[in-house]
Amino acid sequence: MEGALLEAWSRGDTEAGRRLYATHFDAVYRFFRTKVDGDVSDLVQETFVAALQAAARFEGRSSVKTFLLGVARHHLFDHYRSKQRALTHDMSISAVNDTAPRASELVLRKSEQRLVLEALRRLSVDDQTLLELFYWEELSGSELAQIFEVPEGTIRSRLRRAHERLRSAVESLATSSEQLSSTMSNLEGWAASLRNELLSASST
Repeated sequence: MEGALLEAWSRGDTEAGRRLYATHFDAVYRFFRTKVDGDVSDLVQETFVAALQAAARFEGRSSVKTFLLGVARHHLFDHYRSKQRALTHDMSISAVNDTAPRASELVLRKSEQRLVLEALRRLSVDDQTLLELFYWEELSGSELAQIFEVPEGTIRSRLRRAHERLRSAVESLATSSEQLSSTMSNLEGWAASLRNELLSASST
């Protein structure tokens, strides 16, 4: 169904484009919100434009959401290059800790959420992206493999290692034993809870 909407949009059907934008805006917004400092509205808009331009390459083997997030990932790389961060920037080892808003700058209700978000931002861009798409967009291994353009088995191995690195980052950043205990006892739950908090923070 959404594949048909994307095809219709590529033929000039603006209503189809509006429907896709309304459906997937939140996911694309979340993708950029934790990786880029300042207003990400332009990046969101540019991602949809880039997806429209690439619509002919959509073969229906993935969902439109997966397709859009793959476009967003490539657009993020282009954004870093435009800021002269990264003609040599390696997303597998570099973090966005110095380019994205600090967790303390976002209106998050729980200290555990701020801790997990700060820990995510200490990871490599690829690890951060992988975990956020897993927790927030609930993508499957095959969908993540399509976005990262690697075999599914590779993605599952990367996901395990990314979880381990997140736990280590949380342990190093916790400011009290109580905060550490509360966060680590439900790490996946705290990570998932950031999903809607980031959207509400954008409107405050």
